[in-house]
Amino acid sequence: MSGIYIHIPFCKQACHYCDFHFSTSMGKKDAMVTALCKELELRKQEFRNGRVETVYLGGGTPSVLHVGEIQSIIDTIYRHYEVTEYPEITLEANPDDLSAEKIKELVDTRINRLSIGVQSFFEEDLKLMNRAHNAQEAEACIKEASRYYDNISIDLIYGIPNMTNDRWKRNLEKALSLNVPHISSYALTVEPKTALAHFIEKGIVPGVDDAVAHEHFTILSDTLEAAGFESYEISNFGKPGYFSKNNTAYWQQKKYIGIGPSAHSYDGERRGWNVNNNPTYLKAIEKGQLPMETELLSTTDKYNEYVMTGLRTIWGVSMDKIKRDFGKNYAAYALSQAAKYLEDHLLYLDGDTLLATKKGRFLADGIASDLFMIKLG
Repeated sequence: MSGIYIHIPFCKQACHYCDFHFSTSMGKKDAMVTALCKELELRKQEFRNGRVETVYLGGGTPSVLHVGEIQSIIDTIYRHYEVTEYPEITLEANPDDLSAEKIKELVDTRINRLSIGVQSFFEEDLKLMNRAHNAQEAEACIKEASRYYDNISIDLIYGIPNMTNDRWKRNLEKALSLNVPHISSYALTVEPKTALAHFIEKGIVPGVDDAVAHEHFTILSDTLEAAGFESYEISNFGKPGYFSKNNTAYWQQKKYIGIGPSAHSYDGERRGWNVNNNPTYLKAIEKGQLPMETELLSTTDKYNEYVMTGLRTIWGVSMDKIKRDFGKNYAAYALSQAAKYLEDHLLYLDGDTLLATKKGRFLADGIASDLFMIKLG
């Protein structure tokens, strides 16, 4: 399985918490679409022995593109790559972009999955985050999109300053009432140099409380699992048949290429990342050059990444796989480091597979870091 990620580096306005690469200036949007298509063509040999099963347009805000621009990117993929008969093709979209007219136009493209950045159904949260949409637009666009699309995911953020447990529960109740089959939900994090970090430093906004975020995560898990969702990854909940193939591929370390400024790629042996500067990216692609740096992964790098991704998912970390791919010393080390977490019931063994308990899921990243190998090469 192989996937293609397309980074659309434009947003109408900057969300206060976001540190992703984007520009609020749309002046080079046409040139960027042309460059994305050219990079796709330049890199087609990377998939010469593989078929594309997922395409994900992320960002940034891909829904700021005109439908014709979206279609030109998808057409370029079909022209230069072998695509499976039933690929998952996802468009990230903001509610304020998804008018009834735009949704109808998207139906005529190959987009078959929408990921809608709702974040919250409450105005006070949206204003604090500086989102471009309001709560009414969020609900209206989901209802309209559901008339045409069966496979819809929404994003929600918890742990927002001043968000009570009750408001978080009502967010989830609203999401469930709209019958979406997939929800991605993340704890608000304070990234350096963002507006949110500045507001917290100046005392304008209270800081993020980890204990509150943990409570919200427990409410999230309990509520969605009771409603028939499965937490196939810590932040991703899907009903049967609606797990994101794109997300699953990342967590199971499948190969993918990233197109566009700041996009990352992975081929099983190397990671690569494009320059995170729009003008530099455009100039390089225009010359037929790939503005990418690469890193060859060591055995230890691969082991650490497998542990990090595996513990976040329902598939866990297989000791047999570690022995087979990395060696017996790595498996012995993983089990020795996991011992205290097994004793504290934060991890458990199912056969040869190490998994996070319900209690341990919120702490999975920290637990994984304790299982990282730092001495072997």
